[in-house]
Amino acid sequence: MQDQALPTVTKSAMRGLACKCPRCGRGKLYAGFLNLRPNCEACGLDYAFIDSGDGPAVFIIMIAGAIVVGCALIVEIKYQPPFWLHAALWLPLILATTLLPLRSMKSLLIALQYHHKAAEGRLIDREPK
Repeated sequence: MQDQALPTVTKSAMRGLACKCPRCGRGKLYAGFLNLRPNCEACGLDYAFIDSGDGPAVFIIMIAGAIVVGCALIVEIKYQPPFWLHAALWLPLILATTLLPLRSMKSLLIALQYHHKAAEGRLIDREPK
């Protein structure tokens, strides 16, 4: 495989949002809904380095929570519907605002992790002063 120049942050982010390989931008990142492939089928990048942790879920929950709670409060204050109508309105919105963007948010964080060469923290041996 030839050496490839490191893409810009914008290009890396676009590869992430498209759920493509963070190095080449051609291979698929996922084998299932959130299950990663072992490597890129186009450039062979080993995906073992990937560890997005809970970051994508936290971002999604914060954004979706603000949207759904804000909308629910506005509807409650303005119309005061019964509780069953709240459930009928907000449960689908909760599912849509959490599950739909989760896949692309996870791959965005993976692409940025690759771009910035993020790795697990290590202690540095330092001499005492």
